[in-house]
Amino acid sequence: MQGRKFIVLGLSALALILTVGATQKDNNKYWLKIKANNKYERTQIANAGIAIETSVDGWVYAYGSSNEKSLLEKAGLLDLALPSSDFFNLLDFPSKDSNFHNYAELTEALQNLVRQNPQIAQLYSIGKSHEGREIWAVQISGQINEASQLPGIIYMGGHHAREHLSVETPLGYIKYLLESYNQGNERIQALVNSRDIHIIPAVNPDGLEFDVASGRYQMWRKNRKTNGDGTFGVDLNRNYGFMWGTGGSSKNTSSDIYMGKSPFSEPETQAIKNYVETHKNITILLSFHTFSELILYPWGHKYNGIENLRDQQVHATMAAKMAEWNRYSPQQSSELYIASGDTTDWSYGTYKIISFTFELDPTQSAGGGGGGFYPGDEIIPNVIQKNLEPVLYLLEHADNPYRVLDTRISPIVPL
Repeated sequence: MQGRKFIVLGLSALALILTVGATQKDNNKYWLKIKANNKYERTQIANAGIAIETSVDGWVYAYGSSNEKSLLEKAGLLDLALPSSDFFNLLDFPSKDSNFHNYAELTEALQNLVRQNPQIAQLYSIGKSHEGREIWAVQISGQINEASQLPGIIYMGGHHAREHLSVETPLGYIKYLLESYNQGNERIQALVNSRDIHIIPAVNPDGLEFDVASGRYQMWRKNRKTNGDGTFGVDLNRNYGFMWGTGGSSKNTSSDIYMGKSPFSEPETQAIKNYVETHKNITILLSFHTFSELILYPWGHKYNGIENLRDQQVHATMAAKMAEWNRYSPQQSSELYIASGDTTDWSYGTYKIISFTFELDPTQSAGGGGGGFYPGDEIIPNVIQKNLEPVLYLLEHADNPYRVLDTRISPIVPL
């Protein structure tokens, strides 16, 4: 009981110190192992502006600055701090993951795929990033000119720069759908011919490029906005408008979970907002992130579940079913910790789109640290394959997600 009381006091002190603390630029980065026994204590850490990356056995692991390291030490919550340079030397990751795509390679791959399949695929720029890069979306449908009349679904990845696997995964499904359609796969042909499919592999192209441009991973998370105080970047997955800034995000510009000056302050999130609003036929949204092997659904901004019982049951039922295939853990997002301004709270909360986040492989990395973001390119095919059935399951149910609650309703698309 005394230990629990100490942790609560320490967390309260931490939140106060970090709220009042300086926001100056801090380039020294550490992997931090922090004591946190439950979602409430994890939320207090997140509320202090620390970006939690994974949670294991009463501890959370975060990538933070020397300022955050010092404050955690003063609060009595820090168990281990490992300089990021030492961490990467320790893990000995591949020096060149050649099967991952940088921005130029991603653009070329998307252009080639669409050029080879003009009858069922189109490539769009849905907007430009801070640094002027196009944010690409691929639309796939067997009725490409009348696709807006069909049930729609949207898959996206690459909100966070260091989560490169979240870009490769949706890119892999573009390839799979187009190739399988051309090879005469009857299941895929039936789906493509009766659906309007939208795939946005890289929401944050500036961050993606910055993370790999030097030839050495930078562990970058945010976009590349110049904040005007020596710091850079907004966490795009804290910048969406629904219940923005109500917990689990930070006003501190140096924080990895800095939420921006206002909802949709960033061109990248504005592009997603405009795209979703334009495509009113979208019924399901899936956002890929890494890592931890989780299937998450709203709410993230509060501990209570979705108030509409039928909607809550649809999310929980679909998440549990998908977990049978990929073996991820299905749960409401806030079971981890409170986080506001994220994609799926916004897409469900504003438009009632059935919405999920997949935290992709691995479950955790060595020591609970950042290797989960850079697991080596050999992991790509396996992750694409293990999540294929969940992706197709969502696609099959885009006509009416609610029929998962009533097995008497036959699917429109034959399996």
